Amino acid sequence: MDVTIHPCLRLSGRIVPPSSKNYTARCLLVSALAEGASTILRPAVSDDAEAMRRGLETLGAQLRQIDDRLHVEGFGRHPRSGQTIDPGNAGAVVRFLMAVSAMTRETRFVTSHHDSLGRRPHADLLRSLEQLGCLTESEGAGGRLPIVIRGGEGRIHGGKVEVSGAISSQFLSGLLFLAPLIGEDVEIEVTHGLKSKPLIRTTLGVLDQAGIRVEARTDLEHFWVPGGQRYRPREWTVNGDWPGASALLAAAAVTAGDVEVLNLHDDDQGERLAFDILQKMGAPMEHIGTTVAKRKSAPLRGIEIDGDQMTDAVLALAAAAAFAEGTTRFVNVENLRHKECDRITDFLAALREAGVRGEERRDELIIHGDPSGYAGGVTVWGRGDHRVIMALTVLGLRCASPITVTGAEHVAKSYPAFFADLRALGARIDERV
Repeated sequence: MDVTIHPCLRLSGRIVPPSSKNYTARCLLVSALAEGASTILRPAVSDDAEAMRRGLETLGAQLRQIDDRLHVEGFGRHPRSGQTIDPGNAGAVVRFLMAVSAMTRETRFVTSHHDSLGRRPHADLLRSLEQLGCLTESEGAGGRLPIVIRGGEGRIHGGKVEVSGAISSQFLSGLLFLAPLIGEDVEIEVTHGLKSKPLIRTTLGVLDQAGIRVEARTDLEHFWVPGGQRYRPREWTVNGDWPGASALLAAAAVTAGDVEVLNLHDDDQGERLAFDILQKMGAPMEHIGTTVAKRKSAPLRGIEIDGDQMTDAVLALAAAAAFAEGTTRFVNVENLRHKECDRITDFLAALREAGVRGEERRDELIIHGDPSGYAGGVTVWGRGDHRVIMALTVLGLRCASPITVTGAEHVAKSYPAFFADLRALGARIDERV
């Protein structure tokens, strides 16, 4: 699908963003790991959420959707063995399920997205699972898919395990979900630092609500998990998705008009900092209760941002920075290189096609803003990455002539209604299949 974004001087209205992708994945997983029935209110509806549902059903969970409630009957400590799982293009899903599959005799993981998820490395997680007694196989260098995990009772054991946090926090989250199910205590030591710490706080919060005890050092680089615990079934309510909302807020920041984005709680999502960043850049926004409102327009200015605390909001903020006075520097963002695409090099290439000036370092993304805007009139490939597509859409709102983004169907990975929501605020976006 291609979308054409027409110039838009003004956005106005109220929008409810999608439910949190990250919370939905975790609530689904712990519900499946519980013995008994759980209910999830307002789970995310997206390609990634569907990938997690499919994977858990393959492992033996029973899921039933009634209106905005998802009922989950878990498989507890006994996921189904001998299965093949295709997680689509969902990195967190495959890593969480690979960890949980250590409780099976054998599970195979494949992907139909060879040029995206198929290129992402998982060796750090595989090495950690091997320390717990699993046997693993991978066909590609760096632990790339397809991958086979062989574990199960009699093979997997507790003890001390090391995991690198240099590429992704998802490896650590996967181990934290697995550890309580092992019949022995597990000690986890993080090596090479830890990226995206807010997502580990999200994991720990969900584990705590599921009745799991984890002792964590304050720097989140050492954990002790008692063995033989049981996940508790319960009812979950999923908050709004700050990563998706950050694109809406960036769009509001670069246009005139009054915009309200609802159901945004002050929770553990690191991307909630996008609101603070846009305020520091000069956007007149306020967060009252669970609503973020922008009431008037103001010029933006470039600042320096530690992007590691809000990984999935960086590209949307970079799109807003393209219209700021001066330079915006995103530091500590090397992990962006290991996403659906290289979100530094590939994203900059897309921005340059649209006329934006930028630079990169190994762990930095630098945007030189132009408050006067850009000519537009170009066609840009969305790199098969939902965050790139949303950022290019924000950029297109302020171009003098329409821009077309190709491959825009990938926005459904996290926010299927993104273009419809922007149209509801007054944007003119044409879709062509």
